[in-house]
Amino acid sequence: MELHLNRVDYLQVGVTSQKTMKLLPASGRRTTQKVVIGDQDGVVTCFGIKKGEAVPVFKTLPGQKISRLELGGAVGTPQEKIFISVGSEVRGFTKKGKQFLSFETNLMESIRALYVSGADLFLCASYIYNHYCDCKDQDYYLSSDKINDIICLPMEKVGKITPVLACQDRVLRILKGSDLLYEVEVPGVPQVLALNNGNGGDSGEELIYGTSDGKIGLVQITQSSPLHRWEVSNEKKRGGVLCVDYYDVLGDGVKELLVGRDDGMVEIYGFDNNSEPVLRYEHTLSESITSIQGGCVGKEGYDEILTATYTGWVMALTTEQVQREPGACDDVKINQEMQNKISNMRAELDLLQLKVLHEREKYHQSAHSSGAVSAMPVFSVNDKFTLSRDDASYSLTLEVQTAIDNVLLQSDVPIDLLDVDKNSAVVSFSGCDAGNGNFLLATYRCQANTTRLELKIRSIEGQHGTLQAYITPRLQPKTCQVHQYQIKPLSLHQRTHVIDHNRPVNSLTLTGQFSFAEIHSWVVFCLPEVPDKVPIGDSVTFYFQNTFLDTQLECTYRKGEGTFKSDNISTISILKDVLTKEATKRKINLNISYDVNEESVNYTLKLIHPKLEYQLLLAKKVHLIDALKELQVYEGNVDFLIPEYRSILEEADSLLEEYKKQPAHLERLYGMITDLFIDKFKFKGTNVKTKVPLLLEILDNYDPGSLAEFFDSA
Repeated sequence: MELHLNRVDYLQVGVTSQKTMKLLPASGRRTTQKVVIGDQDGVVTCFGIKKGEAVPVFKTLPGQKISRLELGGAVGTPQEKIFISVGSEVRGFTKKGKQFLSFETNLMESIRALYVSGADLFLCASYIYNHYCDCKDQDYYLSSDKINDIICLPMEKVGKITPVLACQDRVLRILKGSDLLYEVEVPGVPQVLALNNGNGGDSGEELIYGTSDGKIGLVQITQSSPLHRWEVSNEKKRGGVLCVDYYDVLGDGVKELLVGRDDGMVEIYGFDNNSEPVLRYEHTLSESITSIQGGCVGKEGYDEILTATYTGWVMALTTEQVQREPGACDDVKINQEMQNKISNMRAELDLLQLKVLHEREKYHQSAHSSGAVSAMPVFSVNDKFTLSRDDASYSLTLEVQTAIDNVLLQSDVPIDLLDVDKNSAVVSFSGCDAGNGNFLLATYRCQANTTRLELKIRSIEGQHGTLQAYITPRLQPKTCQVHQYQIKPLSLHQRTHVIDHNRPVNSLTLTGQFSFAEIHSWVVFCLPEVPDKVPIGDSVTFYFQNTFLDTQLECTYRKGEGTFKSDNISTISILKDVLTKEATKRKINLNISYDVNEESVNYTLKLIHPKLEYQLLLAKKVHLIDALKELQVYEGNVDFLIPEYRSILEEADSLLEEYKKQPAHLERLYGMITDLFIDKFKFKGTNVKTKVPLLLEILDNYDPGSLAEFFDSA
């Protein structure tokens, strides 16, 4: 069955956080539902829809930012009590807006995640989980990495309290009381959790998770171990998943999975005979979707997908036929309700125009008066800087509550800017003085009404520094916000849970008078995705994978000792240089020992080989395109060409696009092989920089055998 949905905008509140909108259950004879939403101005707004207009039920006074909104109530009754988290406090409201609860928790940080089940309240700050029953402290757990979301399996089905934490280190942590029962590894950073089918499935043990790199999965949480049911990969390179819900939109008795992403994509998945998800519908909005719900809001009998966006717009995709395109001979008839709506909107527009003129006049008068005080307009920015495993690049997403005028990027380390299909901004580069540590100066000028900008960059390992984004919105007076992003020495490494222990490895061992906290801070400085908080226990082991080369790194350290193992000698060389520098800053003497495995160099060259061969072939094909096109024009046809050249002409557009998307890819590989060559002999105490031109010559006439021979004989 094909789905036709029409967009309807209901109203706009302040900037919203993730999971801060819910639909109240329908009450009495009415089948339409009320909407309740909390924003970052601290206002809870509850409204219904009457004759196409939003009618407020209640609205609270502004205050601290609302980070989460959940519905609760006694088990087995309609869940119509509203719970919000504000700072470290939880407040409860009835559906009429009367406050019945103000519970100040003992958390030192703001609440990041909230879940309510009957009399049980589950709260999470950055690293801390707390369980309260009737506002009395029950359980406590300290996580080893940041907590993004929390959910509890339905007690009426499972028979006991089973909280599940979605953590930043790509793990779901299953708790029993205050103890960790077990961990579930997932393919990305889990950002959102939901019960399968809204109730945990038949067993009550099934969970849906959505990740920051756009994957969705279903996992069954049994008493002893997890069972992975299915996973939807993100082949179309869409945004991260921020919210999910279940609702029967098609009316076939089976609930569909509703997904909201941070690039504005709304997706509806149906299920086939094997209960595997199948994409049935998609719709693109211009900003990230913070909440999604299925229900009936606007008109009885018409189902809707209700969404809340980052800038506070509450919109619906409704099954109701909102507008019909008239044919050439059709008389366009507008009913009385629509006429009233149009005249009301016109009157409102006239009022707004008058108000704007009045405020503009007032501003000009105060701006030119001698006692005028300049005030900077405040605007919020939602930013995300994440490493993508697929193409070993960083994705920088900037979202502003008002239209962006321009974004200036400045970097004190060499980086490449990559093309992004979704990006319609015009980019211009300014000359830089690399001698003064300025390697990039690029300006993105945005089109009108652009509130979200996505950029892609690729860094070079071994070079660390800061990327700065100067964000200027279309506001008067002109104002700008600066956001900084750290490019770490091993920036292309990503946390993983398993590595291949059979690879030949080089090891670096440090010993000295340093504390556990000190060596942990050095590792945080060197590598991404390491939690700032010092790990629990006496020692810790982290595994990493290089997203560009697929080499790996194992870090094990404790007070006074650290061991680092990698199959890439350049990784060990970077770590040695950076860790030595950090220890010297703190005047700590280090005893350094290393063990170099000659086989590891050839192993790394074998990993680079397919990538290098592919890029050399791509470059060769791209250089042939112009000459082949000239031949085609001159000869009139290409029948006389050999099949290989004909295929190059046929694929010319895709080859050029691919080449354009990854500039300097070949130079990067050349650079990595050069570093590998220099680092191999650096550990032997030999300087081979004079032989680099010879190495580049061999690379230009690439043959894996002669390259390996050069590495061995040099």
